[in-house]
Amino acid sequence: MGHPFTMNPSGGKSTACPCNGAPAAPNSVIRVLRETHETPGSVRRRLRLAGGINRYGEPNYRAVWGWSRLTWIGGKWEDRDEHGRLRRETVQLRQVPKYIPHDRWHIERWCPPELYGSPVEWYARTLEVEGNRSIPALGPYPERGEYELCFTLQGENGEFVQLTPTVAEHAARLVELCRGFTSQQRKAALAARQQREEQQYEAWAYDVLDDAVPALHGLPFVTVL
Repeated sequence: MGHPFTMNPSGGKSTACPCNGAPAAPNSVIRVLRETHETPGSVRRRLRLAGGINRYGEPNYRAVWGWSRLTWIGGKWEDRDEHGRLRRETVQLRQVPKYIPHDRWHIERWCPPELYGSPVEWYARTLEVEGNRSIPALGPYPERGEYELCFTLQGENGEFVQLTPTVAEHAARLVELCRGFTSQQRKAALAARQQREEQQYEAWAYDVLDDAVPALHGLPFVTVL
Protein backbone atom coordinates (compact mmCIF):
# COMPACT_ATOMS: atom_id res chain seq x y z
CA MET A 1 0.00 0.00 0.00
CA GLY A 2 1.45 3.35 -1.02
CA HIS A 3 2.00 6.32 1.23
CA PRO A 4 0.58 9.55 -0.22
CA PHE A 5 3.14 12.34 -0.25
CA THR A 6 0.65 15.05 0.68
CA MET A 7 0.36 16.86 4.01
CA ASN A 8 -1.57 19.86 5.21
CA PRO A 9 0.60 22.83 6.15
CA SER A 10 0.51 24.08 9.72
CA GLY A 11 0.06 27.72 10.61
CA GLY A 12 2.50 30.00 12.37
CA LYS A 13 6.19 30.22 11.62
CA SER A 14 6.88 27.55 9.06
CA THR A 15 9.76 26.00 7.20
CA ALA A 16 9.35 24.91 3.61
CA CYS A 17 11.02 21.59 2.94
CA PRO A 18 10.45 18.19 1.34
CA CYS A 19 9.10 16.03 4.17
CA ASN A 20 10.73 12.81 2.95
CA GLY A 21 14.18 13.64 4.29
CA ALA A 22 15.64 13.23 0.79
CA PRO A 23 16.23 15.58 -2.14
CA ALA A 24 13.03 16.54 -3.92
CA ALA A 25 12.31 14.88 -7.23
CA PRO A 26 13.25 16.87 -10.34
CA ASN A 27 10.51 19.28 -11.41
CA SER A 28 8.62 18.48 -8.22
CA VAL A 29 6.16 21.22 -7.31
CA ILE A 30 5.17 19.92 -3.89
CA ARG A 31 6.75 21.60 -0.89
CA VAL A 32 5.45 20.83 2.57
CA LEU A 33 5.31 23.56 5.18
CA ARG A 34 6.19 22.36 8.66
CA GLU A 35 5.96 24.52 11.75
CA THR A 36 9.10 23.59 13.65
CA HIS A 37 10.18 24.55 17.17
CA GLU A 38 13.34 23.92 19.15
CA THR A 39 12.88 22.74 22.72
CA PRO A 40 13.82 25.60 25.09
CA GLY A 41 17.12 25.09 26.91
CA SER A 42 15.43 25.62 30.28
CA VAL A 43 13.07 22.72 29.55
CA ARG A 44 15.92 20.45 28.46
CA ARG A 45 17.85 21.18 31.66
CA ARG A 46 14.82 20.53 33.86
CA LEU A 47 14.09 17.21 32.13
CA ARG A 48 17.69 16.12 32.51
CA LEU A 49 17.59 16.86 36.23
CA ALA A 50 14.25 15.08 36.68
CA GLY A 51 14.96 11.95 34.65
CA GLY A 52 18.74 11.61 34.59
CA ILE A 53 20.84 10.49 31.64
CA ASN A 54 21.22 7.22 29.73
CA ARG A 55 24.35 5.18 29.00
CA TYR A 56 25.28 7.55 26.17
CA GLY A 57 25.11 10.65 28.31
CA GLU A 58 21.83 11.74 26.73
CA PRO A 59 18.70 12.67 28.72
CA ASN A 60 16.22 9.91 29.52
CA TYR A 61 13.39 12.35 28.84
CA ARG A 62 12.94 15.00 26.21
CA ALA A 63 10.19 17.22 24.85
CA VAL A 64 9.67 17.48 21.09
CA TRP A 65 7.37 19.53 18.89
CA GLY A 66 5.11 17.34 16.75
CA TRP A 67 6.15 18.77 13.39
CA SER A 68 9.83 18.67 14.38
CA ARG A 69 9.87 15.00 15.40
CA LEU A 70 10.53 12.86 12.34
CA THR A 71 10.85 9.09 12.04
CA TRP A 72 11.86 6.68 9.29
CA ILE A 73 9.16 4.87 7.34
CA GLY A 74 9.99 2.49 4.51
CA GLY A 75 7.65 1.35 1.79
CA LYS A 76 5.99 2.33 -1.44
CA TRP A 77 5.29 6.06 -1.78
CA GLU A 78 3.11 8.00 -4.17
CA ASP A 79 4.21 11.51 -5.14
CA ARG A 80 1.41 13.73 -6.43
CA ASP A 81 1.27 17.25 -7.78
CA GLU A 82 -0.83 20.12 -6.41
CA HIS A 83 -3.86 18.80 -8.31
CA GLY A 84 -3.59 15.32 -6.82
CA ARG A 85 -2.32 13.74 -10.02
CA LEU A 86 0.13 10.87 -9.57
CA ARG A 87 3.63 11.89 -10.65
CA ARG A 88 5.56 8.79 -9.63
CA GLU A 89 5.69 5.76 -7.36
CA THR A 90 8.87 4.89 -5.53
CA VAL A 91 10.06 2.43 -2.89
CA GLN A 92 12.38 4.05 -0.35
CA LEU A 93 12.94 5.18 3.21
CA ARG A 94 11.50 8.58 4.06
CA GLN A 95 11.29 10.69 7.18
CA VAL A 96 7.80 11.76 8.23
CA PRO A 97 6.30 13.30 11.40
CA LYS A 98 6.06 10.62 14.08
CA TYR A 99 3.24 11.95 16.24
CA ILE A 100 -0.28 13.29 15.84
CA PRO A 101 -1.33 15.96 16.51
CA HIS A 102 1.61 17.72 14.89
CA ASP A 103 0.99 21.06 16.60
CA ARG A 104 1.50 19.88 20.17
CA TRP A 105 4.45 19.19 22.46
CA HIS A 106 5.18 15.53 23.16
CA ILE A 107 7.18 14.07 26.06
CA GLU A 108 9.39 11.11 25.15
CA ARG A 109 11.40 8.61 27.14
CA TRP A 110 14.55 6.88 25.92
CA CYS A 111 14.34 3.10 25.44
CA PRO A 112 17.52 0.96 25.24
CA PRO A 113 18.34 -0.89 21.99
CA GLU A 114 17.88 -4.32 23.57
CA LEU A 115 14.19 -3.48 24.00
CA TYR A 116 13.87 -3.85 20.22
CA GLY A 117 15.64 -7.21 20.10
CA SER A 118 18.75 -7.95 18.07
CA PRO A 119 19.36 -6.43 14.64
CA VAL A 120 18.51 -9.79 13.08
CA GLU A 121 15.20 -9.90 14.94
CA TRP A 122 14.46 -6.27 14.07
CA TYR A 123 14.84 -6.77 10.33
CA ALA A 124 13.01 -10.10 10.44
CA ARG A 125 10.00 -8.32 11.95
CA THR A 126 10.07 -5.10 9.93
CA LEU A 127 11.34 -6.08 6.48
CA GLU A 128 8.77 -5.59 3.73
CA VAL A 129 8.96 -6.68 0.11
CA GLU A 130 7.79 -4.20 -2.51
CA GLY A 131 8.15 -5.55 -6.00
CA ASN A 132 11.72 -6.73 -6.36
CA ARG A 133 12.99 -4.69 -3.40
CA SER A 134 13.16 -5.33 0.33
CA ILE A 135 13.01 -2.40 2.72
CA PRO A 136 12.76 -2.10 6.53
CA ALA A 137 9.32 -0.60 7.21
CA LEU A 138 10.49 1.09 10.44
CA GLY A 139 13.88 2.18 9.22
CA PRO A 140 17.34 1.09 10.40
CA TYR A 141 17.87 -0.82 13.63
CA PRO A 142 18.05 1.63 16.59
CA GLU A 143 21.61 0.85 17.65
CA ARG A 144 21.63 3.63 20.28
CA GLY A 145 18.06 3.02 21.37
CA GLU A 146 15.12 5.23 20.53
CA TYR A 147 12.86 7.80 22.13
CA GLU A 148 9.23 6.71 22.47
CA LEU A 149 6.12 8.66 23.37
CA CYS A 150 5.09 8.97 27.03
CA PHE A 151 2.22 11.36 26.45
CA THR A 152 1.07 14.38 24.50
CA LEU A 153 0.89 17.70 26.30
CA GLN A 154 -2.67 18.96 25.85
CA GLY A 155 -5.78 19.80 27.85
CA GLU A 156 -8.72 17.54 28.70
CA ASN A 157 -10.49 18.58 25.50
CA GLY A 158 -7.39 18.35 23.34
CA GLU A 159 -6.58 22.05 23.56
CA PHE A 160 -3.03 23.37 23.26
CA VAL A 161 -0.96 23.54 26.46
CA GLN A 162 2.25 25.58 26.51
CA LEU A 163 5.45 23.80 27.44
CA THR A 164 7.20 25.23 30.51
CA PRO A 165 10.13 23.91 32.58
CA THR A 166 7.81 23.17 35.52
CA VAL A 167 5.32 21.24 33.37
CA ALA A 168 8.14 19.23 31.80
CA GLU A 169 9.71 18.35 35.16
CA HIS A 170 6.41 17.27 36.69
CA ALA A 171 5.70 15.12 33.64
CA ALA A 172 9.03 13.30 33.86
CA ARG A 173 8.76 12.74 37.61
CA LEU A 174 5.21 11.41 37.24
CA VAL A 175 6.29 8.91 34.58
CA GLU A 176 9.22 7.76 36.72
CA LEU A 177 6.93 7.34 39.71
CA CYS A 178 4.48 5.23 37.71
CA ARG A 179 7.33 3.08 36.37
CA GLY A 180 8.20 2.12 39.95
CA PHE A 181 4.73 0.76 40.68
CA THR A 182 4.00 -2.93 40.49
CA SER A 183 0.95 -4.15 38.59
CA GLN A 184 -0.86 -4.71 41.91
CA GLN A 185 -0.03 -1.17 43.06
CA ARG A 186 -1.37 0.30 39.82
CA LYS A 187 -4.66 -1.60 40.26
CA ALA A 188 -4.92 -0.43 43.88
CA ALA A 189 -4.29 3.17 42.81
CA LEU A 190 -7.01 2.95 40.17
CA ALA A 191 -9.44 1.46 42.68
CA ALA A 192 -8.66 4.20 45.21
CA ARG A 193 -9.20 6.89 42.58
CA GLN A 194 -12.55 5.35 41.59
CA GLN A 195 -13.63 5.24 45.24
CA ARG A 196 -12.69 8.91 45.72
CA GLU A 197 -14.68 9.85 42.62
CA GLU A 198 -17.72 7.93 43.89
CA GLN A 199 -17.50 9.59 47.30
CA GLN A 200 -17.21 13.01 45.68
CA TYR A 201 -20.25 12.28 43.55
CA GLU A 202 -22.28 11.14 46.53
CA ALA A 203 -21.38 14.32 48.43
CA TRP A 204 -22.31 16.44 45.42
CA ALA A 205 -25.61 14.61 44.90
CA TYR A 206 -26.52 15.01 48.59
CA ASP A 207 -25.85 18.76 48.42
CA VAL A 208 -27.98 19.13 45.30
CA LEU A 209 -30.86 17.16 46.77
CA ASP A 210 -30.56 18.99 50.09
CA ASP A 211 -30.83 22.34 48.33
CA ALA A 212 -33.67 21.21 46.09
CA VAL A 213 -35.82 19.75 48.87
CA PRO A 214 -35.55 21.97 52.01
CA ALA A 215 -38.03 19.77 53.85
CA LEU A 216 -35.40 17.04 54.01
CA HIS A 217 -32.88 19.18 55.89
CA GLY A 218 -31.50 17.26 58.83
CA LEU A 219 -33.37 14.03 58.05
CA PRO A 220 -31.45 10.80 57.53
CA PHE A 221 -31.67 8.97 54.22
CA VAL A 222 -33.14 5.46 54.11
CA THR A 223 -32.14 3.11 51.35
CA VAL A 224 -35.09 1.29 49.80
CA LEU A 225 -34.25 -2.07 48.29
